[in-house]
Amino acid sequence: MKNLRNFGLMLLVSLGLSTIATAHEEHTMQKSTMQKSTLAISVTFDAQGVLWRAGVSEGFVLVDKSSDLGKTFSAKVKVNPSAQKIGADGEARPKIAISPEGNVYLTWTEALKAPFAGYIWFARSTNGGKSFEKPYIVHQDRAEITHRFDALNLAPNGNVTVSWVDKRDLIAAKVAGKKYDGAAIYYAVSSDKGTSFAPEQKLADSSCECCRIVTTNKPDGTVVAMWRHVFEGSERDHMMAEIPALGGKQNAAPRRATFGHWKIDGCPHHGAALASGGEGKDWWGYHMAYFDGNDAKPGLYYSRMDGVAWASSPPKKFGDNKNQAGHPAILSTGENVWLVWREINEGKASILGMYSDDGGRSWVNAKMLAGSAGKADYPHLIAKGNQVYLAWNSEQEGFQLIAL
Repeated sequence: MKNLRNFGLMLLVSLGLSTIATAHEEHTMQKSTMQKSTLAISVTFDAQGVLWRAGVSEGFVLVDKSSDLGKTFSAKVKVNPSAQKIGADGEARPKIAISPEGNVYLTWTEALKAPFAGYIWFARSTNGGKSFEKPYIVHQDRAEITHRFDALNLAPNGNVTVSWVDKRDLIAAKVAGKKYDGAAIYYAVSSDKGTSFAPEQKLADSSCECCRIVTTNKPDGTVVAMWRHVFEGSERDHMMAEIPALGGKQNAAPRRATFGHWKIDGCPHHGAALASGGEGKDWWGYHMAYFDGNDAKPGLYYSRMDGVAWASSPPKKFGDNKNQAGHPAILSTGENVWLVWREINEGKASILGMYSDDGGRSWVNAKMLAGSAGKADYPHLIAKGNQVYLAWNSEQEGFQLIAL
């Protein structure tokens, strides 16, 4: 087993995934939060087609907006009144969502003094982003432990769901002298437009420690989460689960979504991408894009998940793993599906993309969509009506919004 673990770590290094975390994790959060500004952003359109952007600089979450598709932006508005150490690099970044009536919702992770410890914060604006109400911590557990890698979901019914990676159960197991792999996924739901959140609930045990969580919604509004999971034998595949309705009696039923059987005693800092497949009565399940480091073909993969039978289609490999292809984003509208990812070759970053018009059954050949000679963030996909855009932030070129 020791040789297998060492091989896995060497494989990741050879692929250029320098943010691999050992079983004790690495100092990604502590390092990133000391930066004065970062390239990590989140973007979305509101119901009127205005582009909103959230980022971090000098310890503050900052929000601005654009009415001309990113050519110009408004003055930035501070969300948190006091500076914090904020996770804003790699898989960690502030999240933003806009309700149909114009409420602006933000979440972010504050890094605490204890190693790998954090709090998940929430703030909202009810005056169109002119100012933000006093932020507050989403979870009731205030132990100085891991609460990190927040995900923000705004459902069609207006419920706000925040999920995150949490280590309270790992710590409890250690105190009790019991074995516990990884961390856990917790979530909290607000049914009053962010005024308050119900006490947090556990969605699943044994999640990976440092990968982003992704969420989407079924046509009925049910929130579905996907994350990298620690299966038996330290296999790092992915798990999915529907988040139970607030106040309902249904228990969460996590389902295995990918089957690469990648065995490694560490977290690769490489979360998945998720989108709902089909719309309304034509809904059939989910589009998934993810990194798998197992066997002779490590790299990015796409597959479909049947949302009723919970069976995955054979995975399709995409991207050039020699160029560190990673961190995909996916978006679907009906049968149309867009898939983008970042590659790095000789220090230059590129965003490549593929398109499917038959629900992901077949794809046109990948093509380069954007490039940069300097440091660059991961890609984002957002839609304004039927028009899909690639949003990308790079050190030299700045923010780009590219129609696809």
